[in-house]
Amino acid sequence: MNNYEWSLDVLYKGFDDPKFEADMKAVDGKIADLNDLAANLGSMSNKDTLLAYVRISEELNQLASDLFSFSGLRSSTNARDTEANSALGRLMGKLSATAKAETAVKKYIAAMEDLDALIESDPILKEYEYMLKLIRENNAHILSEDCEQIMALYGISGSRAWGDLHGFLTSSVTADYRGEAINLSSVRNLAYDPDPAVRKDAYEAELACYEKIKDPIAFSLNSIKLEVINNARLRGFESPLAQNLFGAHMKRETLDALLGAMSDHFDLFRRYLKIKAKALGHKNGMPWYDMFAPMGGIDKKYTVEEARDYLLNIFKTFDKDLHDMVARAFAENWIDFYPHDGKRGGAFCSGLEGHQQSRILTNFDGSFSDIVTLAHELGHAYHNLNIEDHRPLNNNYSMPVAETASTFNENVIMNAAIANASSDEEKLALIESQLMDVTQIICDIYSRYLFETSVFENRENEFMDASRMCELMLDAQKKAYGDGLDHEALHPYMWLCKGHYYSTRSFYNYPYAFGGLFARGLYAIYEEQGESFVPMYKNLLHTTPVASVEDAAKVAGIDLTKKEFWAKSLESYKKNVDEFERLVNKLYA
Repeated sequence: MNNYEWSLDVLYKGFDDPKFEADMKAVDGKIADLNDLAANLGSMSNKDTLLAYVRISEELNQLASDLFSFSGLRSSTNARDTEANSALGRLMGKLSATAKAETAVKKYIAAMEDLDALIESDPILKEYEYMLKLIRENNAHILSEDCEQIMALYGISGSRAWGDLHGFLTSSVTADYRGEAINLSSVRNLAYDPDPAVRKDAYEAELACYEKIKDPIAFSLNSIKLEVINNARLRGFESPLAQNLFGAHMKRETLDALLGAMSDHFDLFRRYLKIKAKALGHKNGMPWYDMFAPMGGIDKKYTVEEARDYLLNIFKTFDKDLHDMVARAFAENWIDFYPHDGKRGGAFCSGLEGHQQSRILTNFDGSFSDIVTLAHELGHAYHNLNIEDHRPLNNNYSMPVAETASTFNENVIMNAAIANASSDEEKLALIESQLMDVTQIICDIYSRYLFETSVFENRENEFMDASRMCELMLDAQKKAYGDGLDHEALHPYMWLCKGHYYSTRSFYNYPYAFGGLFARGLYAIYEEQGESFVPMYKNLLHTTPVASVEDAAKVAGIDLTKKEFWAKSLESYKKNVDEFERLVNKLYA
């Protein structure tokens, strides 16, 4: 390899590329076409109306996808890229103006008495059967054209602005750590430091840091949640959760089965925390500041090329298509590897719709955890690969299934690494890392779900100041973690540091538990079936954009509304906790 930054040339060569401005103008043309269609409803046959709507939407979707992808990806590697930020603002302004016409056309489609027959009459419409029937189902929750346009416009200066305030304050605040001012991301990353004094000092500095910004962010959260409550009521939903599940194409029975199984198995993960806490010298459960303390040891650092070879060597035993896609990702500059000033933290994968490619951002430093991160994000790219032969508007899968392929990839990599560990220290580090992650998606995610539920229950009649938010968060953590954590050293400000709360997309928490346990359950089936599992798995991924989560799971013979599947996934971790305890007793006695 000779380039460790991604290339966006498949989209545009730059903002001065004539194609970029031409596509911006083309967006205006497609919006005009949509407005014309809305203004002349009834002037053509229902079938021609459907086909016209599909054609315009496909063309507008492709243009918007390219423009948003290029601008957003540029901004993610340089927060100070004013051209990218300006382009994103222009695009959001243009597309928010489509709400009125989009609503009018969808209401017209929903009212077609012959919709089912028309779907059967045309191959293109047949491919869009799921989408068109969803339009009809969604109609009960759509407001008038004028109302939808007003809400789209006010959202820019309402919830989106409050969310921007949260992002600005948390990215600009500094923590006073050992006499030095450092940013919030840096002080939070010290939770993984091998030095216990560093971890505790960083935790205390982090909590003190939130005191500086807690009040305006409490205003932000109160305002966003009240907007969500009002939006749900206006659209005829019983609650924000009901609205979320409707948008996720998921039944309440599935969520109840998932949460019920998680609650039933809290003791397994509390046991892990208590074993770790005791090994680190704590008697009353794990204090928050030591929850991410490293154990065991993996000293090896990997180059990008070594990481590539490691992934290819393992994935070739699973599926040739996955292996070949990973090889392409490294060879064709799909990945932006190294951290630098102005680049966002963390990692993500973004599909380039219509180009049969994805782009992956990571902040690679050569650790084994970075290999796992790459595997995770390449799983998203593999999911994209398996839906690329759908028509352009059939390319979005709901949040609950979004983490399926990524977490499955993690299972493939981690289980292979544990099986091939060269020492007890390395094996302990790997198992502990896996248990740390799953404890987050079980206990921490459950606490976030409880917290958000309580915020919605209280917000309509109460303005919750920062101290009240902290009280609700501590209560949620105690219920989820139980005696696994030291109740005198919890994290009252988890409501403030997690950006997931600060958008109108509510309950952005349980999908992580869903994805982690769904993938774990699928991996157990893979272990039983071997190679014969892979075609079914690829078919399941292919089905996700055009089916409910329950129907997609049926491809694998899974009933998500029953606790049994989720319980089996959770119980598979018992052997990991047992082995973790054995290794801890051996190495930390």
